[in-house]
Amino acid sequence: MLPTLGPVELLLILGIVIIVFGAGKLPEIGGAVGRSIREFRQSVRPDDEEVQQSESASADKKA
Repeated sequence: MLPTLGPVELLLILGIVIIVFGAGKLPEIGGAVGRSIREFRQSVRPDDEEVQQSESASADKKA
């Protein structure tokens, strides 16, 4: 099993990231990660229109 990350480990990881990428690149990297997470969530979550269409179709079949 993986151990949990404490505050010391997170600070160490942040320090390594700053050393590797530099402080100027952090906002760009954060934005890219945020966009990637948002796109992933949108692709996993079904579209509201598709859900409504399937619900209305099943309601029509029952009636």
